[in-house]
Amino acid sequence: DWSPFFHTWGLKGVYPRILDHPDCGPQAQQLFADATTLLDRIVREDLLTARGVYGFFPANAVGDDVELYTDAGRSTVLATFHFLRQQAHREGSEPCRSLADFIAPRETGLPDHLGVFAVTAGIGLKELCERFRAGHDDYSAIMAEALADRLAEAFAECLHKQVRCQWGYGCGEGLSNEDLIQEKYRGIRPAPGYPACPDHTEKGTLWRLLDVEKNTGMRITESFAMWPGSSVSGLYFAHPESRYFNLGKIGRDQVADYQKRKGMTTAEVERWLGPYLNYDPSE
Repeated sequence: DWSPFFHTWGLKGVYPRILDHPDCGPQAQQLFADATTLLDRIVREDLLTARGVYGFFPANAVGDDVELYTDAGRSTVLATFHFLRQQAHREGSEPCRSLADFIAPRETGLPDHLGVFAVTAGIGLKELCERFRAGHDDYSAIMAEALADRLAEAFAECLHKQVRCQWGYGCGEGLSNEDLIQEKYRGIRPAPGYPACPDHTEKGTLWRLLDVEKNTGMRITESFAMWPGSSVSGLYFAHPESRYFNLGKIGRDQVADYQKRKGMTTAEVERWLGPYLNYDPSE
């Protein structure tokens, strides 16, 4: 998806129409030409390396948590992902959603699975940008970073397509690139730190499950930012009604429940979820 690439440079529009925009079209065309030239060089000279890891795990929902099990017997919990539920007033019959809704509840006895992944296209990016900046070529350094971000997102999209086929429901999709950009497929891949699951600390569980650093070289910082920056991680949900949503504001009652489930203090939860609180923690 090239559109976010142009947004990086402050050009608002949708690719490929932006190339013919009456105002920014010429600038967009020049950027695109420079990008494809550098991309060809990156491929030709192996300047960036993409690495990824993913796995499927037996899973069931327990309230707003999703338990992952060591095997199909589902007697031993391997890890737990903790989710939050929308609390703001919904119009009509619109439900208050949690990502846990898209996994079969444990009490139903239905076997379900959750996919987990982490990918990067940023191995070698730091060194490449340092070379450009050492030659006083900041433009190419920024261009390389923008391309690496697009490659990481493309890697995530490509892997998700492969996963849907392996999972047994996506082999016959026949979707175009535009269809993929518009997410016209079954399933979602939400990422910790984004609107449906805004708690970045859930990345810690993901990293331990897949041994991400050992398998890819990707790391998470103390603030749970991913390194290299051109990286994507998240969860695969296969439920046909799964969808993205914005958590919105949550109250003290849910924070109290969440801190117990997470084994964190209330202050820690409030720090990580600050923008999503419907109250002032200092009051």
